[in-house]
Amino acid sequence: MHTEVKVPHSVLMGVESPGRYVGGEQNQIINEDVIKQLRETGSCSQVRTVLCFPDVYEIGMSNLAMQILYKILNNPEWSSCERSFSPWLDMDKVMREKKIPLYSLETRSPLNEFDIVAFSMGYEMCFTNVLQMLELGGIPLLAKDRKDEDPIVVGGGPITCNSEPMADFFDAFYLGEGEEVDLEFTELVKKYKDSGKKDRKAFLREAAKIEGVYVPSLYTPKFENNKFVGYDIEDGAPAKIKKRIIKDLDKVDYPTEPVVPNINVIHNRAYLELFRGCIRGCRFCQAGFICRPVREKDYKTLCDQGMQIMRNTGYDELGILSLSTSDYTGLVPMTDVLLEDFDKNHQSLSLPSLRIDNFALDLMEKASSTRKSGLTFAPEAGTQRLRDVINKGICEEDIMNALHLAFKGGWTTVKLYFMLGLPTETMEDVEGIANLAIKIEQLYYDTMREIGMKPRKPEITVSTSMFIPKPFTPFQWENQNTEEEFKTKQQHLRDMIRKHRSIRYIWHDVKTSCWEGILARGDRRLGQVILEGYKNGSIFDAWDDYFDYDMWMGLLESHGLSWELYTQNYSEEDVLPWDNMNLGVTRAFLLREKHNAYEEKVTPNCREQCSACGANCYKAGICP
Repeated sequence: MHTEVKVPHSVLMGVESPGRYVGGEQNQIINEDVIKQLRETGSCSQVRTVLCFPDVYEIGMSNLAMQILYKILNNPEWSSCERSFSPWLDMDKVMREKKIPLYSLETRSPLNEFDIVAFSMGYEMCFTNVLQMLELGGIPLLAKDRKDEDPIVVGGGPITCNSEPMADFFDAFYLGEGEEVDLEFTELVKKYKDSGKKDRKAFLREAAKIEGVYVPSLYTPKFENNKFVGYDIEDGAPAKIKKRIIKDLDKVDYPTEPVVPNINVIHNRAYLELFRGCIRGCRFCQAGFICRPVREKDYKTLCDQGMQIMRNTGYDELGILSLSTSDYTGLVPMTDVLLEDFDKNHQSLSLPSLRIDNFALDLMEKASSTRKSGLTFAPEAGTQRLRDVINKGICEEDIMNALHLAFKGGWTTVKLYFMLGLPTETMEDVEGIANLAIKIEQLYYDTMREIGMKPRKPEITVSTSMFIPKPFTPFQWENQNTEEEFKTKQQHLRDMIRKHRSIRYIWHDVKTSCWEGILARGDRRLGQVILEGYKNGSIFDAWDDYFDYDMWMGLLESHGLSWELYTQNYSEEDVLPWDNMNLGVTRAFLLREKHNAYEEKVTPNCREQCSACGANCYKAGICP
C-alpha cells in the first residue's frame, strides 16, 4: 500500500526553512512510471531506493556522493532513487506530535515503503541522526527486529571502514566506492523482489557474497577481559571484506545535471571531482589511506563535465574536489580551458586543497581572475620536527616562499590549519604554531615594503583541530590527548597570539573530539550506548549547541565502558574491530609508517617512489 505523505501548509510555515522539506528542485528526477504504478496498484516493479543523509538538507545537498549515487541509481529502467534528510529539531517535534512519517522529497513516500534505505555516512557525530531518520520513517531501529517486509537498511561512506559502533542498526554496509557495488546490491534486491521471496536472512547471506558488502549479522564479536579479540564468522561469509574501487574514472557516470537546491546550502556551488586517492601519505589522514590508489580523470573529460555542469545548473562558481588539488597532473591545461569559458559567462573556479610546496603565483592569478578570495593552507604542525613525524613533506621555507608569492599577488587573507595532540607533540611544537603565524604576519609587512605598497591590515586566521586516531592510518594505535591536555594547549596558544591583532585564533570543541575519538575506534558494544543516548534525546551531535558530552560519558560508564578503553588502550599486537576489512593498505605498511614517524623519517610520495603500501592489489591508477 502506498501512502503519499501530506504535510499541512501550517506546519511548513511554522518551522525554520520550510524549503528543506518540499523538494521540487531543478534537475530533480521524478520517475513517472513509479508514480503511476504506486497510485494505481500501491506498489511498483522497480527497486526503490531512498538515499538518506543524516543531517539537515543544507549539508546533505552539499555532498557530492549523494549526487553521484542519485544519478547512477536512477539510470536503469528497473531502479528508482529518491532523497531524504534529517528534519531539524522543530520539524522533528511537529512530525512526532502529528504522526507525520519521514518521507522522500520526490514522491513523498514514507521511508518504510522503500526496498532499500541507504545512508551516506561521512561523520561519526551523525550516528544518532541515523536512528532519528529510521524511527521517523517507521523502520525498526535494530536490524534483528526487522521483518521480511521491512526495507533493507544499508550504509556507505568513509566511516564504514569501522562500522562496528553502528553495526546493530544496519543490515549491510558498502565498503569503498559505491558506483558499482550499489547497482550490484540493487540488482540482487530486484532478483529477490521478482521471485517473490521474502526471506530476509537468505537475502543477506547472498548479499555477503558481493565483493565490498559487509553484513554485520554474520559476524559475532568476541570479548575477553573487556577487550575485543575477534569474530565468530558464519559459514560462507568472507573472513575479510575487500573495498571496492572504480578503476577508470573517465568511464564512470558523473552527474552533469546535479540537483540544484531550492534554498542556500553550505557549499552553494557546483562540483567537479579531479581524482580519488592521495599520493602524499600524511600519517594522520584517514582519507589519504582508505582512498588509495590514486586514479585521475583526464583533463579533457573534466573540462567537458565542468562546462556541462555550469550550463545545466546556473551556478556562478565551480568547486574542485580532491584530497590535494595541486597534485593533479592536468591542473594547468584544465584551468586554462575552464577559465577561458568561465570568463565569458562571469563564472569562477575555486581551487581548494592546494599544497604549499608546489603552489605557484600564476595558478593563483588564474583562479582569482574572476573572483579573489582568501587562501587556505594546512601546515598541520608548527615545527619541522613534527611535520616530519606526520609525513607532511613541507618545510618552513616552502610555507614562507608560497606566502611571499601570495602577498605579492595581492592576497591579504590567509587561513592556516593545524592539529593539536599529534603523536610526540610537545609544548614547543604548540608554540611553533604561534611563532609561524607571527612570522607570516611580519612577512606580509616586509613584502609590502619590498614592492612599495602601503600595507593594509592582513587577516591571518589560525585554526586548530584535535588529533583523533583513526582506523587505517599509521596512528591508529596511538593514544588521544585527554580533555585537559587539549585545553592546556589551546590556552597556551591563545596567550601567545592574543597580542597580535592581525592574527585570529579559532579552535574546535575539545569534548566533541574526545567523543569522536571513541566512535572512530569503537566496537559493537557502543551500539547500545548510542541507542540509549538517542532515546535520551540526543540528535544533531555534530552541532555544538546540541552535544551533551557529560551525558555520553555517563552512559559509557553505565555500560561498563570508558573513554580510556577506546582512546588509550590499543597496542600493535591487538586485534582491532576493523581487522576484518581489507582496504588494500596493509597492516604491515601502517606499522612501518608508525615506526618511521617515531624516527622522524619522511616517506616519499607515491609518484617519487612506491612504498609498497598494498594498494597495488587493485592494479589501477598509479599502481599498475
